[in-house]
Amino acid sequence: MRRAAILGCAGPRLTRDEATFFAEADPLGFILFGRNVETPEQLLTLTTALRDAVGWHAPILVDQEGGRVQRLGPPAWRQWAPPLDHMQRAADPVRAMWLRARLQAAELHAVGIDVNCAPTADVARPDTHRFLRNRCYGTTPEQVIAAARATADGLMAGGVLPVMKHMPGHGRAQVDSHRDLPVVTAGKPELETDFAPFRALADLPMGMTAHIVFTELGEAPATQDPGLIWLIREEIGFDGLLMSDDISMEALGGSIAQRSEKAIAAGCDVVLHCNGDRPEMEQCVAAVGDLTPAADRRAEAALARRRLPELADVEALAFELSELDGGLHG
Repeated sequence: MRRAAILGCAGPRLTRDEATFFAEADPLGFILFGRNVETPEQLLTLTTALRDAVGWHAPILVDQEGGRVQRLGPPAWRQWAPPLDHMQRAADPVRAMWLRARLQAAELHAVGIDVNCAPTADVARPDTHRFLRNRCYGTTPEQVIAAARATADGLMAGGVLPVMKHMPGHGRAQVDSHRDLPVVTAGKPELETDFAPFRALADLPMGMTAHIVFTELGEAPATQDPGLIWLIREEIGFDGLLMSDDISMEALGGSIAQRSEKAIAAGCDVVLHCNGDRPEMEQCVAAVGDLTPAADRRAEAALARRRLPELADVEALAFELSELDGGLHG
């Protein structure tokens, strides 16, 4: 049974020591960041090496939202505007999000990446912290649902699985969870607005939790709160593979081992550790244990939805997108 972890690596090339570690750790998959990216040829070599290390076609993830959360960029890959900005200027925003995702998928699939940590299904508010606000698709559940669905469909048409985030909703956060723990005091009736997009998209294969406290629903961050994981599973209805947000983010207290243990104990299927720091990864791997039978079932079901890209004229799609938004992607 594989370990309940998704791990990063330190640089653009897999070292022999890292390959040995990953072979022993046997994580469910890997996630890449800008530090791992140089050229298409280098990146394809890296994704191949990661899979060779574990001996199977492990999922390889990336955050390719657009805007500042974009790990692959020019000159080898297109530059994308933040999603909210793109939505606000496109003549047909929902179609633009599908086209954008389909083009992103073409670029990712070509270098061996088959999971994109998108769409962001959080609902933007006037007081949403700037780290998140323009990563959202809209300010109403209806806008977010339509655009997030189009994004997920576009990615899957291009052979890339989507990960919707940040469950059960991060839009009310007024601080950056990379540095501080957001605390939300809204009651459950108000929070239904935040939950609605995730409920509408509950059939998607993968989801990511939010490091955020809802004081009316629990005392711990959602990633580590059994009651909120229950809400994600039972009230929102999500039965896909549920991963934590990056366990090394400073919204969470305690050691990496303690953070990882709490996330698994709360009901996350997999812990996501992103920074490639070897001692931290060792802590994470030791703490999470193997996938539970339920997590293994969800992982198998999610990965079974990987498929080859549908045939498409990528240049024609790019031209259509340029017609919708004036040719501006950056």
